[in-house]
Amino acid sequence: MQRRHFMGLTGLAAGALLLPRIPLLGGTEVDAAELLRPFDAAVNKRLADAALNAAKAAGASYADVRIGRYLNQYLFTRERQVQNIVSTESQGIGVRVIVNGAWGFWATNQLTESAVAKAATTAAQIAKANAKIQKEPVKLAPQQGYGEVSWKTPIQKNALEVPVKEKVELLLAANAKALDAGASFINSALFQVNEQKYFASTDGSYIDQDVHRIWPTFGVTVVDKASGKFRSREALSSPMGLGYEYLVPKAADKVKGPAGTDVIGYKQSYDLLEDAALAARQAKAKLTAKSVVPGKYDLVLDPAHLGLTIHESVGHPLELDRVLGYEANFAGTSFATLEWKKQGKPYGSKLVNIVADKLQPGSVGAVGYDDEGVKTREWDLIKEGQLVDYQKIRDQAHIVGQDHSDGCCYSQSWQDVQFQRMPNVSLRPGKQKLSVDDMIKEVDKGIYIAGAGSYSIDQQRYNFQFGGQTFYAIEKGKITGQIEDVAYQSNTQEFWNSCAAICDESDYRLFGTFFDGKGQPSQSSAVAHGSSTTRFNGVNVINTARKV
Repeated sequence: MQRRHFMGLTGLAAGALLLPRIPLLGGTEVDAAELLRPFDAAVNKRLADAALNAAKAAGASYADVRIGRYLNQYLFTRERQVQNIVSTESQGIGVRVIVNGAWGFWATNQLTESAVAKAATTAAQIAKANAKIQKEPVKLAPQQGYGEVSWKTPIQKNALEVPVKEKVELLLAANAKALDAGASFINSALFQVNEQKYFASTDGSYIDQDVHRIWPTFGVTVVDKASGKFRSREALSSPMGLGYEYLVPKAADKVKGPAGTDVIGYKQSYDLLEDAALAARQAKAKLTAKSVVPGKYDLVLDPAHLGLTIHESVGHPLELDRVLGYEANFAGTSFATLEWKKQGKPYGSKLVNIVADKLQPGSVGAVGYDDEGVKTREWDLIKEGQLVDYQKIRDQAHIVGQDHSDGCCYSQSWQDVQFQRMPNVSLRPGKQKLSVDDMIKEVDKGIYIAGAGSYSIDQQRYNFQFGGQTFYAIEKGKITGQIEDVAYQSNTQEFWNSCAAICDESDYRLFGTFFDGKGQPSQSSAVAHGSSTTRFNGVNVINTARKV
């Protein structure tokens, strides 16, 4: 996967041209009807036992087996045409073992008892070879076996059961709304994922999971033919752990932006047609919007924007492997080392409470168990501005003096080894009742930002710059109009310590991605970030249109 792909697909500027680079498109192209074939847990248990028995016979002190069936369907359109429809399936088994204190891993797509037993034996041989050069043995945090259990994303309607024709018609209707509202071009897409995962281990767990995810998105462009200028706006949807019900809009799930804007945010359902029309009008308004004057501003950040900032400046810096220097791919390690934590420096203001989980209903990262058979949970990362914990897995817990995993070990497929991945990382809403309009009343000179845009962050996850989708000037407590060419610069500590107000729970929404990249070879993971609209005081804003 190329540099991050985090948000890389939301632009859809290249439309279906991005298709070959989407990591989840691995697998064999199949007929759409094949995506509805059931996954047989009884067969999977026999295969898992064959692999576990072979691993123990080869000397494994621990072994786990992941049998996965990964189903994807993606639809791409542009203006009034369908560009591509593709359905894929990938199925196989990955076996991970510890022999002589070292890890070994092997995978196969041959789902017979003899083939999976051979995979386990090969994994054991690899572990034995690794043990000869490993300095310290692997130490796993203890984990209870759960026996035979299951978990399923609580969807109302399986998106893969909805006729392709109906889904295409919805995308084309959104395109028509955007074109009628003044768009020159629009690309739209619908991503649907079903991960059918079966996990078994020598701890005594047999875990059957059925995970569903969906993401409708688009990119709108408006061109001023007279000047040649053009401006764009991307969808304010989020990838979600929901079924097709996410595309049935409900009034209760809509959150109006501040007075003076026409921004609308979305919770557990999304109005694709409405957002497409709004996007065209907002992109058109960008063509004549005033260019921002650089300087210090109070920033009022919508959850559809703040999620990316949370991801880059909190989520990744608090991955324990990155903290320890074991992981440096995709923008380096972390400033928030174990030594830095001991110093007791504030990560943010007293208002900043950031929690990790894999549980939030509707979140794209929600699952019942991770890929080590650990039941998912919620835990604090930052409490009243102080760093209190990291994200860790079974073989990392002892390093920080803990005896449990946080349940955040994942692999993107059956054929890739699992490793520490980011859970949902979210900013808790404010405890006092506060609306975005009341928040803005307290701002003398500021900018309201909605939607995620371009970004950059250094190799320690410290100094950064973020853009956005739409920007509105705030003067003396009121929105005064749309502006353009905005990006803010700060460092992680300075930014989070400038947090001055957080809207209450009624404003809370989820931001997410299918394509969080990490590792070498790179893997993708689905993750969400929740927040309410939040104000940060005195942040440096630059003009991205200035020529130096």
